[in-house]
Amino acid sequence: MMKNPLLDCHDLPPFSAIDPNHAEPAIDHLLAEGRALIERLSETAEHASDWEHLVLPLERLEERLGRAWSPISHLNAVVNSEALRSAYNACLPKLSQYHSELGQNEALFQAYQRLAEGGQLNPHQHQVVEQALRDFRLSGVALPPAEKERFTAIDRELSALSSRFAENLLDATNAWSKPFADPAPLAGLPDSALAMAQQSATQRGLEGWLLTLEGPSYLAVLTHAEDRELRREVYTAYATRASDQGPHAGQWDNSEVIEQILRLRHEQAQLLGFAHYADYSLARKMAPSSEAVLTFLLDLAGKSRAQAEQEYQQLAQFAQQQGLATLEAWDIGYYAEKLRQQRYAIQQEELRPYFPETRVIPGLFRLLQQLFGVTIAELPAVDGWHPEVRLFALHGSDGALRGRFYLDLYARPHKRGGAWMDSYCNRFLDGDQLQTPVAYLVCNATPPLGDRPALFTHDEVTTLFHEFGHGIHHLLTQIDYPEIAGINGVEWDAVELPSQLLENWCWQPESLQMISGHWESGEPLPENLLQRMLAARNFQAAMKLARQLEFALFDMRLHRDYQPAQGANLQPLLAEVRAAVAVVRPPAFNRFAHGFSHIFAGGYAAGYYAYKWAELLSADAFSRFEEEGVLNPQTGRDFLHHVLEQGGSHEAMTLFQNFRGRPPRIEPLLRHSGIDTTSTSPA
Repeated sequence: MMKNPLLDCHDLPPFSAIDPNHAEPAIDHLLAEGRALIERLSETAEHASDWEHLVLPLERLEERLGRAWSPISHLNAVVNSEALRSAYNACLPKLSQYHSELGQNEALFQAYQRLAEGGQLNPHQHQVVEQALRDFRLSGVALPPAEKERFTAIDRELSALSSRFAENLLDATNAWSKPFADPAPLAGLPDSALAMAQQSATQRGLEGWLLTLEGPSYLAVLTHAEDRELRREVYTAYATRASDQGPHAGQWDNSEVIEQILRLRHEQAQLLGFAHYADYSLARKMAPSSEAVLTFLLDLAGKSRAQAEQEYQQLAQFAQQQGLATLEAWDIGYYAEKLRQQRYAIQQEELRPYFPETRVIPGLFRLLQQLFGVTIAELPAVDGWHPEVRLFALHGSDGALRGRFYLDLYARPHKRGGAWMDSYCNRFLDGDQLQTPVAYLVCNATPPLGDRPALFTHDEVTTLFHEFGHGIHHLLTQIDYPEIAGINGVEWDAVELPSQLLENWCWQPESLQMISGHWESGEPLPENLLQRMLAARNFQAAMKLARQLEFALFDMRLHRDYQPAQGANLQPLLAEVRAAVAVVRPPAFNRFAHGFSHIFAGGYAAGYYAYKWAELLSADAFSRFEEEGVLNPQTGRDFLHHVLEQGGSHEAMTLFQNFRGRPPRIEPLLRHSGIDTTSTSPA
């Protein structure tokens, strides 16, 4: 077999040595090893139902498999190419098949049951085994042979369909661009956006300026472009990506992909005895039922609806005063920015010079040191996937290495949109050998322009903090078993707790002093600008909440109410949800669902509500910092010890209550969301 870097035991991924042609042979080799191990364990399971002979060998293999697959999966997301895409898609069904076989192995299932009942397990090992037993059941271990086979086939198909959804969306995003030889039609765009458009053109070998559908470019046009027709054109291209509408109608269309995904999810859930996929999804979450989730979401909608309608009417009236007869979807960002400016004398662009990357990143590191006692240092040599990638080491207060992370901050072509954290490896104590975790932190922020550092909007800073919350959750764990270390084993509707908690420090005067300063002069954020920024924090907060509730309700109803005979019913269902909770009604051609990668290409199917569910926890957790001091090191250490270090070793509600001293309350969420209510109903 040829030398394959994916099969060597690397401390860090050897990105420069990895070729797409390495992927399939490495995965084939490791899956063959895995099957041989499973067969051996199955034959001896009755006599070897102890941790060392049953669970530990599977942990070792799963970590090795993760180290081989993670770099390929990651590269496919950040430097997508035909060769990588082909390699990724060739491996997906093989990995899916393998994990289905593992999850449906009755001999292993019974061995785990014996271990749970009579094994000498410590509490963390017991948690690993209990979660494994749940996952065996949710993988169809108890199904008859024919139904097992069908369940496995569905798993394979769903993996392929999710990948195709993401590819269609990326291709549709990359396909649209609009060049300009003259900047006059781009009137209203701030200098930073014009410079970015110029840089985009140069990168593609063009003269002039180029607009794209990458996040920073799209948002700049929708927020600032004076040319209404240009806003409409860009909005239309973005809102119809990968669909049957818009400038590329029918190309990369996700309509049939969505239909197939929903049909297969429903069938899979029913094979296991669930009424619908929503209940299957919730089997691994905090929320007890789909009804409980819908009640939670509709309760929030009821508390915020009147305020959201009032905010929308104020915006429509303001636009009319500016001479606009009818407020359309492509007008909302533009006039909202003007209204914000009129009301608070502030705009995002005014803040950008005060949030250079050269202040934000070091300031964030100082904040983490203050709260959690950690130190972060950049490592000088990095074998990355792009010249912009940086590598850092994170040490605990005792000086011990806790983990390392890659940071990839900027938007560019062939990089998946959005922001995320993913892992290369987990914390794992194997004998006396400690493997420390390694993570990737990825954003799509505005890149540096010319010789300036990257200048972030405050929204981009908030996104960065959010992903760092996930990062420290993964890296600071003190749990030695990979299945429940870091974010692993954490209920999906609680996994956003640390990320949303960290966002709060983007709004505190004490921490803002640490992360801001003018990129040229170093002057701190002027007091009057700071006060205007804080005053504008909850501008249109209820409208934003209504939008999130719309997404969450649509996702839950889509998976709860699905009927094979009528199919996905996307647009009618969206219209029904919008009638119930939305105040902004998008145009008929809008195809939001076709780009909703969180639920069709990510882990949030029947789980998008998790953002609000976890925000309730994070708002209440932060209220303790508000009571005791937002930079209070003892409060920070308590959150570190009770939540960040614990991973999935206990139920999330237990960890929350250990930190907060009581069950969560909804009032802090409403207050932080700017919702004017005196409601005191319990969460």
